[in-house]
Amino acid sequence: MKLIHFTKKGLYCIPGKFYLDPWYPVDYAVISHGHADHARWGMKRYLCHHHSKPILQHRIASDINIQSLGYNEPLLINDVKVSFHPAGHIIGSSQIRLEYKGFVVVFTGDYKTTSDNLTIPFEPVKCHEFITESTFGLPIYKWLPEDVLKQQMHDWIATNQSNNRTSVFFGYSLGKAQRIMKMLDGVDELFAHRAIVNLNEAIETSGIKLSKTKLITAGFDKKAIQNKIVILPPSLLGSRLLKRIPNAATAVCSGWMQIRGNRRWKAVDAGFPVSDHADWDGLLSAVKASEAEKVYVTHGSQAIFSKYLNEIGIPAAEVKTEYGEEQLNDVEATETTSV
Repeated sequence: MKLIHFTKKGLYCIPGKFYLDPWYPVDYAVISHGHADHARWGMKRYLCHHHSKPILQHRIASDINIQSLGYNEPLLINDVKVSFHPAGHIIGSSQIRLEYKGFVVVFTGDYKTTSDNLTIPFEPVKCHEFITESTFGLPIYKWLPEDVLKQQMHDWIATNQSNNRTSVFFGYSLGKAQRIMKMLDGVDELFAHRAIVNLNEAIETSGIKLSKTKLITAGFDKKAIQNKIVILPPSLLGSRLLKRIPNAATAVCSGWMQIRGNRRWKAVDAGFPVSDHADWDGLLSAVKASEAEKVYVTHGSQAIFSKYLNEIGIPAAEVKTEYGEEQLNDVEATETTSV
């Protein structure tokens, strides 16, 4: 049965007459999560999870036509049963399950299979066809346990403070920043850029309580943040704001930081492999748990991952999409040109 058609505008549900995370304006968009490469401007109507609704209203427009559902709460759209299921990627992130005449397709959006103690953990969903990302679809990527990673970050802060340095962490304002805040909660005062603070406020309107942060303003008191913790979007690497932070020690938080060369390329003091995507083992476990008869692999290392799946007896094919961190980074740069 042909339930999903891969088009130039995005993934189109044929009987439902709606798109999944389309990258061009359409009449009806079902959205997996609030990142800019998956939730874009210009749709006549949006559907997302309850926790993603204020994020989309903040990032796109407050007056968009938007409806939201809870997890495992089905909605019938032109005889297609649509439901959201936890993806574990960021707050509100969802796998989108479609069922039509007994045939089930699951679109994962972006996902992470390990718990970060912040987002609702990934929930395996069985289906006939499984559409998966593969951002870190290489065997080299294997994430550290959350408690180990957290301790490494705490130790780095302690070392910085003993050397009279201010610890500056770089992470995307949506998702990564909130996770960094959670991991560093209680260590010391947290200061954050306006783009992060504004998103925190939007997220908290859905009833989620986040770690407390102080806004780092244009005329911030250097003495007030000396030896403290600052969280900034990655677009501010090398910015005038960073240069004003006293004796800053810098760290990028990203799955790419598992590769030493990337750490040098970013020209920072440290790199922590904090990823909101599944690693190699996580991708494999999600695919196998779906028990899908066919797997479609989207952005990332899709050629390698799909080839491996075929080799182990799971029919798989590559799908070209416009998802990926490059688009997200462009939006961050737009949002963070000023304090």
